[in-house]
Amino acid sequence: MQLNYNHLRYFWAVARDGNLTRTAARLNVSQSSLSVQIAKLEQRLGHRLFDRTGRQLVLTEAGQIALEHADTIFASGDDLVSTLRDSGQPRKQVRVGAIATLSRNFQLDFIRPLLGRHEFDIVVRSGGLDELLGALVALGLDVVLTNQPLSSALQTRLVSHLIATQDVSLVAPPGLVSGDRSLPRLLRDYPFALPAQGTSARTGFDGLAGRLGIVPQIVAEIDDMAMMRLIAREGAAIALLPPIVVKDELASTKLVEIAKLPGVTEDFYAITVQRRFPNQAVAQLIYPGRDLGS
Repeated sequence: MQLNYNHLRYFWAVARDGNLTRTAARLNVSQSSLSVQIAKLEQRLGHRLFDRTGRQLVLTEAGQIALEHADTIFASGDDLVSTLRDSGQPRKQVRVGAIATLSRNFQLDFIRPLLGRHEFDIVVRSGGLDELLGALVALGLDVVLTNQPLSSALQTRLVSHLIATQDVSLVAPPGLVSGDRSLPRLLRDYPFALPAQGTSARTGFDGLAGRLGIVPQIVAEIDDMAMMRLIAREGAAIALLPPIVVKDELASTKLVEIAKLPGVTEDFYAITVQRRFPNQAVAQLIYPGRDLGS
């Protein structure tokens, strides 16, 4: 017997609300009818999907699994309508996920080609990488921006596009560093605020210090570029940053570039999922020069 998707949709609605009465009122159906639909789905799947706790319905383990699949199924349905409506023209909504620690300036630069174009509805969502990749696979997002490369285990369905490689500099407020600005002296004599382990910039910095035989004084390790920017402005340490993160501060001279680090870069990636009908607007953002159409 095939799955009845009406039963699944009723279950999905109740699971999202967590309350049978509220869902019945919202859908304008009786509670008894809603209970029957869910019972039929449970019979088809061979597992209870809810436990009752007081007036609340709590998902069982099987219910959690069913909800994850339902989210994917109905997101795919919405995506199908969005993609193929208007006689096959590219959809207008662009849903971008960005890890919460990523530079806001970089995010703005990425979506800038669509700003001011009224035919596009831009949605930007921030969060952890695992959360965003889950939404990408479920077709709830079109692209995820990150400065972390994908692990090989995730590359079977997800596609990682290297969209920018930016030089990294040492920045600090004017007056923090005086005299000799040679790299060995900076590494020996001043405290540093560095990106967390695992980023390309941190790996490059550690390698450079190792080649010089110097163990720098690290007073902060920060994976949030916005926080790194604030630390740099406080003047407590020299910060390792791509200049784009602090371009306003550099322009106003609240911060100055102490030194460039040859060969040390920060990589930025756009992650997409393999799809039969990809969002063409996202493809143009990743590969500038493609025609977005009207």
